[in-house]
Amino acid sequence: MTFVELLARLGGMGRFQVTYVAALAIPLLMLASHNLLQNFTAGVPEHHCRPQPTANDSAGDVPLLVSIPSDGHHRPQRCRRYVEPQWHLLEVNGTVNGTANGAATEPCRDGWTYHDGVFAHTIVTEWDLVCESKRLRQVAQSIYMAGILLGSGLFGVLSDKYGRRALLTWCYLQLGATGAGTAAAPTFVVYCLCRFLTGLAMAGVSLNSASLCMEWIPTEARAVVGTVNGYCYTLGQFVLAAVAFGLPHWRWLQLVVSLPFFLFFLYSWLFVESARWQVISGRPDLALKGLRKVARVNGRKEEGDKLSEEIPLLGAKSTFGGFSTSFAYYGLAMDLQGFGVDIYLSQLVFGAVDIPAKLASVLAISCVGRRVAQGGSLALAGICILANIVVPMELQPLRMAFAVIGKGSLAASFNCAYIFSGELFPTVIRQTGMGLGGTMARVGGMVAPLVRMAADVTPVLPLVIYGAAPIISAIATCFLPETRNAPLPETVRDVERR
Repeated sequence: MTFVELLARLGGMGRFQVTYVAALAIPLLMLASHNLLQNFTAGVPEHHCRPQPTANDSAGDVPLLVSIPSDGHHRPQRCRRYVEPQWHLLEVNGTVNGTANGAATEPCRDGWTYHDGVFAHTIVTEWDLVCESKRLRQVAQSIYMAGILLGSGLFGVLSDKYGRRALLTWCYLQLGATGAGTAAAPTFVVYCLCRFLTGLAMAGVSLNSASLCMEWIPTEARAVVGTVNGYCYTLGQFVLAAVAFGLPHWRWLQLVVSLPFFLFFLYSWLFVESARWQVISGRPDLALKGLRKVARVNGRKEEGDKLSEEIPLLGAKSTFGGFSTSFAYYGLAMDLQGFGVDIYLSQLVFGAVDIPAKLASVLAISCVGRRVAQGGSLALAGICILANIVVPMELQPLRMAFAVIGKGSLAASFNCAYIFSGELFPTVIRQTGMGLGGTMARVGGMVAPLVRMAADVTPVLPLVIYGAAPIISAIATCFLPETRNAPLPETVRDVERR
């Protein structure tokens, strides 16, 4: 008897599976909040140098016009000020009188003045991550992604050795604790350290949630369950926009999106460990106990009582694509300020496009297969990103439209990869294999913020890089095996036989 046949005998997609999937899906709401959090906690407000105090006046009494040079749009420059106030720019009545061309300027030696508005309290305003230090904002996000990178490899191996449930429980606790620690960080260095540890736990939550779902549900339900989990991530983007709008102070926002993980930690003790993993790990007695519990919850107690340890034993007899999807996805999603549209509206639009995109992906996955769905979504994303190279900056609505379609295509690709990767690897190394794919995805997520710095060389260079990567991955996807309607492989030999 195969494990698929065994699950069908114990109720298939019964009450246990539905409850289990729901309990695993709820924490996914908050994963999006952490991944995209720096759009709000690291927002950059309008700012300029603090004017230099004069002998008889405080800095606040010096008119801005005579202290700060203007940029090409007649706004105060952000990172330079006059060495000496240019009083000749004003007449007695305060009107403009000429310019200060050729006047000496200097960096902001006395700090910055930040304008009140959407981003009045962020890590940028708290630690002055502007001008010479502006790159630290992107570095902080890359450090967080580096944590997810390390966690993808580390927790993948540990989960194959010690089990899915135990590692998931630990990661819930770590994510809640380090997320709350980030909110209390006294310095930027401590902030980055806590974000790194949060990213480490994030990877463990994502990997183990995926495996537990995959290993407890029947074959015909995998695409639907994977899409439901994807929609939870989408809904989490709406939650983030709403919470960020209500809590503009970055510390409170950070704390509120972290505290729910303590609740997830408490109820995770009720989870049942994967019977597939227990059998492969030589623990058939524990697998049998778990299977009988599933049978009771599904109303098949008599079937569960008939099981013996021999029955489950009989049933036990893509990485570059992940890199490109994550790389391009975070390249778009982490630059909401760059589209010239209200950031809260942008967050809602970028989240809303996932709804039709993931619906389309589940239809494609079920009808034409995993390989076509994955490759097609990657190719469309790359084309949309590259299209923005030829769209003038003045046509912001059109640029936004291409970006939204590209982001939706990448969300569909994530949905495909979530299902496809779990089906490619056998149970004995499923977490290790998915961890490797996750590692490559996090390399992409870590590098994505840094690629934005290439805009200093030429503005279109980041788009060229973001667009080329998914197209190359789409070509590579053509060489992967199709797994639609195939049972999950349990051993490496099963994969070779397939």
